[in-house]
Amino acid sequence: MAMCLLALFYGLSCLHKIVLRRRDQACYLLAYECYMPTNDMMLSTDSCVKIVTRNKNLGLEEFRFLLKTIVNSGIGEETYCPKNIIEGREDDATLVDELLEMDDIVFDTLDKLFAKFSAISPSQIDILVVNVSMFSPAPSLTSRIVNRYKMREDIKTFNLSGMGCKSISPHWYCGKEKSMMLTNCLFRSGGCSMLFTNNRDLKHQAKLKLNHLVRMHTGSSDEAYNCCMQVEDESGYKGFRLTKYLVKAASQGFTMNLQVLLPKVLPLREMLRYLVISKLKSAKSQKVKADEGVGLNLKTGIEHFCIHPGGRAVIDGIGKSLGLSDYDVEPSRMALHRFGNTSAAGFWYALGYMEAKKRLKKGNKILMSGFGAGFKCNNIVWEVLKDLDDANVWKDCIDSYPPNNLVNPFMEKYSWIDDEILNFVRFDVSQLAA
Repeated sequence: MAMCLLALFYGLSCLHKIVLRRRDQACYLLAYECYMPTNDMMLSTDSCVKIVTRNKNLGLEEFRFLLKTIVNSGIGEETYCPKNIIEGREDDATLVDELLEMDDIVFDTLDKLFAKFSAISPSQIDILVVNVSMFSPAPSLTSRIVNRYKMREDIKTFNLSGMGCKSISPHWYCGKEKSMMLTNCLFRSGGCSMLFTNNRDLKHQAKLKLNHLVRMHTGSSDEAYNCCMQVEDESGYKGFRLTKYLVKAASQGFTMNLQVLLPKVLPLREMLRYLVISKLKSAKSQKVKADEGVGLNLKTGIEHFCIHPGGRAVIDGIGKSLGLSDYDVEPSRMALHRFGNTSAAGFWYALGYMEAKKRLKKGNKILMSGFGAGFKCNNIVWEVLKDLDDANVWKDCIDSYPPNNLVNPFMEKYSWIDDEILNFVRFDVSQLAA
């Protein structure tokens, strides 16, 4: 009898541990806060031209390349960059400049985050993660946060780097290699602080619940590994090189990721429909056309899409492959237009757009797709836990979005750079700043 009771007690104890373990496996987003830079950091067409013309390494060919790139980038006239670049010190940024950029983003967003969600104080944080590439000061960025907010002694801290999420102030490229000039056209100041919990007692206060997360790393491929890399050019200028293989690496990683994710997300009837159609095409020896995309109707299981706003080509390419409408990709396009490529923070600006537009309703599913150097592709599926309507960083401009057109004024002002007559005369860079 005693042995039976002991076995029963042991079994109940194991069951209790399993229940507690599963209880802690949930992940909820309580709040997030995107960084809104000050107006003195804004990049208009004229200020962009001033920065470009300060680079004495550029000639007519490079200016034509920059014009074509910025016109096709999808970026508007209200993005931001660090103050040292605005002030003309992009080629000799100091440690103070680097720390100022990070402190502005991190402390501003965290101050607002803790003020917005006052139910949790900084001293209650168990784990702190900071993701900033190419800048690793001592003490670390997590230590700066722990010190400022007087977090407790047993907090677990993690500093992530090497994923392409740039600190911009010390990494403005001052050379003339085209594959390295792209980052100057695309990357802008931005960031986001997020507050997560696995405490189910806080579920009623949460915005989103994490349903699925799939990571994919294709770094074993040399081409994928080398497509985004910090290097020095032939003249010794440091920068971030983006190769032509980047789009292919993103496409391959994304496809591999979806093969794992979609069976977990889409209803069985959609998966069966896809399998039947695929078998029929295979029987008829029909090849899948490039413009047919994945062939699955993702909207049977997902209502909203946060595509990483890394550039217009990325957004349009993924949108087309997934069979998405202009309405579906609008948040990512607008985030790119208003704030530029803000690295890992990009899809949080897109999420903020959805919330400001009051699109997110209880029960909706959101797909977040992100990419990073290495090469990595992560997909996340969130479930909306309540109707969301916080205007966040979009509050001062959401009523003007989407604009009637996304054309920036660069081509209108500087199309004369493409005039063939300039090939036969001496080009004076001062004409650009005139």
